[in-house]
Amino acid sequence: MRRLPTHDPAQPLDEPLDPRLSPDAGQMKGPDDLPPVERLAGDPATGLILLCDHASNALPPGYGSLGLPAEQLARHIGYDIGAAGVTRQLAQRLGCPAVLSCFSRLLIDPNRGEDDPTLVMRISDGAIIPGNRHADAAEIERRIARFHRPYHDAIATEIDTALAAGVIPTILSMHSFTPVWRGLARPWHAAVLWDADPRFTRELIEALEAPGDLIVGDNEPYDGALKGDCLYRHATRRGLASTLLEVRQDLIADEDGQEAWAERLAGLLPAILQGEALHRIEWHGSRTGPVAPIYPPDTLA
Repeated sequence: MRRLPTHDPAQPLDEPLDPRLSPDAGQMKGPDDLPPVERLAGDPATGLILLCDHASNALPPGYGSLGLPAEQLARHIGYDIGAAGVTRQLAQRLGCPAVLSCFSRLLIDPNRGEDDPTLVMRISDGAIIPGNRHADAAEIERRIARFHRPYHDAIATEIDTALAAGVIPTILSMHSFTPVWRGLARPWHAAVLWDADPRFTRELIEALEAPGDLIVGDNEPYDGALKGDCLYRHATRRGLASTLLEVRQDLIADEDGQEAWAERLAGLLPAILQGEALHRIEWHGSRTGPVAPIYPPDTLA
């Protein structure tokens, strides 16, 4: 490894809460309020940082349930089912740091840029989100400041900690996808999504496919190129190797499945992470357009 020179759904409301009528909705009110981020301590020397953007379907008390019944929050629109369990178990097995969101993507999506029009959804997979209908620019900014930005600050801190320790980290973002979409079964067991930097992606796909028991999507069923998303912000712009791994939700919906996938990944990632190319700063750009790079502190004049 190259070193640098020295799901607990909220209770539904009878009427959706209008955040404009709750001035403390986006503020910490006490020890029982919702923290924006969970950080799992780990050794930077592992060369890996795990992310889980959609780890939770929780909502802060001031927002109630956004007017949704519990069964809607328990769907994939509320969070990535099973992804948090895999992330935590994998971090424990590898001893690497991890950063997980603590709020539902329906409140605000941490895997979108601050200027993305889908940052706060008013409808998601056919479900209207009543509590978001009054989310104007001021309310969105409040959610960014209270939840979105602290999550990204925590990721930046983990990266900076690794760099300060002389390690150029690789980033793996854990997600999950539905087994059926609009009536069509999805054949992939897992999917690896990426933009323009192939370093981590090609190694991970090859390792997942090697046993012969998985169908692995390469930018299927989604494309990994999205300007302003989490990996664009923290990996593409900083020249760090990264990729996003989606696991089909029916495979990790329970603890046994999460443990099995954590064990699978823990068995193949250490060998991949030995590759020197994964621990170099390289700018590969983006298929979405020009990228403004973020340079390591020691390269600044």
